[in-house]
Amino acid sequence: TGNMVEWCLPQDIDLEGVEFKSMASGSHKIQSDFIYFRKGLCFGLACFANMPVESELERGARMKSVGILSPSYTLLYRYMHFLENQVRHQLEMPGHYSHLEAFYDDKKGVLPDSKSTPTSQQPVHWLPSIHRYMYPEMKITHPAGCMSQFIKFFGEQILVLWKFALLRKRILIFSPPPVGVVCYRVYCCCCLANVSLPGLGGTVPESKPFFYVNVADIEMLETEVSYVACTTEKIFEEKRDLYDVYVDNQNVKTHHEHLQPLLKINNADKEKYRRLNDQRQMLMYSQEVGEDCSSCEEDLFILFFMEQNNRIFQTLMEVSASQDKTLTADHARGMGLDPQGDRSFLMDLLEVYGIDVMLVIDNPCCT
Repeated sequence: TGNMVEWCLPQDIDLEGVEFKSMASGSHKIQSDFIYFRKGLCFGLACFANMPVESELERGARMKSVGILSPSYTLLYRYMHFLENQVRHQLEMPGHYSHLEAFYDDKKGVLPDSKSTPTSQQPVHWLPSIHRYMYPEMKITHPAGCMSQFIKFFGEQILVLWKFALLRKRILIFSPPPVGVVCYRVYCCCCLANVSLPGLGGTVPESKPFFYVNVADIEMLETEVSYVACTTEKIFEEKRDLYDVYVDNQNVKTHHEHLQPLLKINNADKEKYRRLNDQRQMLMYSQEVGEDCSSCEEDLFILFFMEQNNRIFQTLMEVSASQDKTLTADHARGMGLDPQGDRSFLMDLLEVYGIDVMLVIDNPCCT
């Protein structure tokens, strides 16, 4: 019969489609995985496991996922260990739900109604200190080195992803299972677009981490103007109306002609990437022996892009408030951008955020 919900609490909750969100397409080829997903206004984390069994009825394999739903994804990871244990327990002793019932009774809360806002999307408050810096709205507790893996995996390409994230594009990341680590890439992508300046972009679409999506989500994705998501289903690549940017492993591409220039790494991007790596190296050297540096690296990463974004928008708002509203090549350089290479990025940025500025950076002469 395909995937089915075997058991849940509370029993009257609408879980339509969750049986496909909590078990990634193609998971039958792997032994275990974890998966973040979105269900309405809630976020879910599920742990999947696959066990061979001598049963014709089950066609030689028993596969289950055990998951939880919450209005915020920031605390889900602390229950990963429990979910991993429980999915093993359910494979070995199907139908015994007492541990899950006790967990639910201990942790249950009232889910928000559809009119309220999930806690993960409240305003950002910025504290300019790397070591004591906390960003609870975005902080997803994760294995040490999540950010550093993201930087190593994409290299300079993170600057391309940064521009698309800042422009609030629809970003879809494809990868075969396991999908857990790819869910972290979705989170890291959203971190690239943090801005903490007050009064900016009331009309700008929020950057939504949708985490794992599959064909059952197509209808919902058709209505979204901005999101970051991942999938294991190759069919999505053909559905170009659902995304602006498609990421296949380290390959970032877009079918929109006006976005093509953003795929090129320019000198300013290389300089930013060099600075990010220099700061990471300095952080490593400055750590005292035995001190956990992975969380500090996450802070450094988030702070690096937030400061970069703040500098851009601070300049743009100052220019828009000036008499002649003229943005020059010097302004672009001051923002850490390439006056020529980032021209189309700047034009898109002004349009997306509705900033009233005149761009006077000339196109390079052709000889």
